[in-house]
Amino acid sequence: MAYRKIEEYDIDTTNQIAGHIKAILELLGEDPQREGLLKTPERVAKAMQFLTQGYFQNGETIIRSALFEEPYNHMVIVKDIELFSLCEHHMLPFIGKAHVAYIPKGQITGLSKIARVVETYARRLQVQERLTEQIRDCIQESLQPLGVAVVIEAMHTCMSMRGVQKSNAVTTTSAFSGIFLKSQKTRNEFLKLIEK
Repeated sequence: MAYRKIEEYDIDTTNQIAGHIKAILELLGEDPQREGLLKTPERVAKAMQFLTQGYFQNGETIIRSALFEEPYNHMVIVKDIELFSLCEHHMLPFIGKAHVAYIPKGQITGLSKIARVVETYARRLQVQERLTEQIRDCIQESLQPLGVAVVIEAMHTCMSMRGVQKSNAVTTTSAFSGIFLKSQKTRNEFLKLIEK
């Protein structure tokens, strides 16, 4: 399955997750039977399935579903790809944007496929460092380009809402392969092109 957005939820899975959410509400001192919370366990169950649907998607299949022979051998950049993910340590959101570039070697892919690869890996329990490398590795392995560059900038609510409570902190991660690793000039060109 190349790319699937959840539109229908498995009833058994939804009910099992909802049961656990109801128990959590009780442990927190809430009454899951009060009006405002009656449907909360089911809503949370569906939300969690939506936010983790990347486990049922395959990034390489997405890229390979739209491959085109093309002699273009200059940088292709897709900037400011919005991403929403869940930190695997606290299951709280981190929100940001990804900048992805590759230099083709005889093949290109549809531009939307780059954004879908970002979403596929973001829609899992993640750490930003691994997410950055998974996007790079998927594009490198699927397209076999001359190189891939990925930069992610994100705000982590586990840092802003709890813990150190630093709401303006932004985390930046990068991952490079091929010519982006070997050539500082190429890497610098990419970094300059994604500057605001």
